[in-house]
Amino acid sequence: MPSVLPEGDPAPVDGSLPAAALATLGQRPLGVYVHVPFCSVRCGYCDFNTYTATELGRAGDAPGASQATYADAAIAEIRFARSVLGTADVPVSTVFLGGGTPTLLPPADLVRILATIDAEFGFTDDVEVTTESNPDSVDRAALAALREGGFNRISFGMQSAMPHVLSVLDRTHDPRRVPQVVAWAREAGFEEVSLDLIYGTPGEAAADWRASLDAALACAPDHVSAYALIVEEGTALARQVRRGEVPMPDDDDLADKYVAADEALRAAGLDWYEVSNWARRPASACRHNVGYWTGSDWWGVGPGAHSHVGGVRWWNVKHPTAYAARIGRGVSAAQARETLDDETRRVERVLLETRLRSGLPAEVLDDAGRTTVPELVGRGLVEPGDPLVLTMRGRLLADAVVRDLLP
Repeated sequence: MPSVLPEGDPAPVDGSLPAAALATLGQRPLGVYVHVPFCSVRCGYCDFNTYTATELGRAGDAPGASQATYADAAIAEIRFARSVLGTADVPVSTVFLGGGTPTLLPPADLVRILATIDAEFGFTDDVEVTTESNPDSVDRAALAALREGGFNRISFGMQSAMPHVLSVLDRTHDPRRVPQVVAWAREAGFEEVSLDLIYGTPGEAAADWRASLDAALACAPDHVSAYALIVEEGTALARQVRRGEVPMPDDDDLADKYVAADEALRAAGLDWYEVSNWARRPASACRHNVGYWTGSDWWGVGPGAHSHVGGVRWWNVKHPTAYAARIGRGVSAAQARETLDDETRRVERVLLETRLRSGLPAEVLDDAGRTTVPELVGRGLVEPGDPLVLTMRGRLLADAVVRDLLP
């Protein structure tokens, strides 16, 4: 698969963490991410750690490496996590099932995974429980079963309302199904419904993007994520671009479509809280992702999943068969890990918190970074004041702003 894990340092087979990391448990929210690495079709633009049944071949028959047996492997890692984190009473505040397509697994398997997290750690009273889903991977009964089993937030991969755009992206769902699954989710009692969109696909006209925004807003979502198409090295789309079959996304076109998205979403009552994310009300923001952006603790379950506890970050082996083999032996699935020093954590705060509507506290900057702030304000990239909050122009040039703040 195209994505590559970092090298890092050796991770102990028993998964043990430094005492200093464990001592901070409970000082930050604790989340659990469960990676479900299966897809019915590999999308040409995707570089996530995902596999189709064809790609896995006979390897998919290994216990824990197939859709049929994966839930048991994930449950075993959750129990392993509880043993590593010890007896500290730290309830989980967010759970996020991503992929891949989590809803390719039977609802009963997803509910079993969720129930195990609850049994091992417990949930906060306001726990947020999200699953991603493709519109063609669920029906009314599946959504009802997920809601009854404790899921209260769902994110549908809509991407576009235009069939020709979905075709370029290798998305297989009928765009007319999106309002149907949103209605079923509402009927089932989901408290928060999110739609994911992608803009800048080759062949997507401005009118196509506006039509996709209109179609999404007609579903009255609580949350919308809109991401610029990125051509990732090693993907089928990158090979098409290299061969001249499709053009590279144009930066000016991407900027125009971002502005169009922000205007349409704000007019419909959704406001940005992160550069690529809009919520109808503060409670509709994805708290799990906010935890990533603000340095919370989380345990990542599944092949290639990343975890972070108390300044120690580790990542699991990438392939489902290697992952399942380690879990089956009762040892850590971690391939490697790193301990973040103070400067690394500071730099990551600049990288991530600059993108948030809540802004970056100026105290996080070093002396050199602070000297660039007046110029950024003068150029209309950052609002005056502390914390530092991006303007619309700053959101369009967020990466450049970060580079200036980390000279």
